[in-house]
Amino acid sequence: MSKAENKTTVTPVDPAEFIAAVDHPTRRADALVLDGLFRRVTGFQPRMWGPTIIGYGQYHYTYDSGREGDFLATGFSPRKANLSIYILPGYADFGSILDRLGKHRIGKSCLYVNKLADIDLTVLEELVRAGLDDLGKRWPVRPS
Repeated sequence: MSKAENKTTVTPVDPAEFIAAVDHPTRRADALVLDGLFRRVTGFQPRMWGPTIIGYGQYHYTYDSGREGDFLATGFSPRKANLSIYILPGYADFGSILDRLGKHRIGKSCLYVNKLADIDLTVLEELVRAGLDDLGKRWPVRPS
């Protein structure tokens, strides 16, 4: 029985070229700010994961089911509808930080922000750091 492969993997696309090609000027400017923020907080260089996610760091996971793989430690995607910010493995324990962030919505491992002007970037930095610290307690995080 073969295990399912993770569809989101590192690609050779240059993240700077990807950001430069973002159509919407505000989304592109926000992506440049996020790139700087993630580089500062993580200390990692960005890599493209799949066609649209810019990731910083990675980890190798093994679930109780036996499924294992590699995935980005944290990152973002400047999507048309919003900025998607990824904190792995999720946002469950970060309510006190999210309460101070500003206007956002959350999914399981994804934070949705319309534009960076809607949130406090200092709080976002705190959230990214807390997410990396939490992930590091579960699986070792390394550069991607």
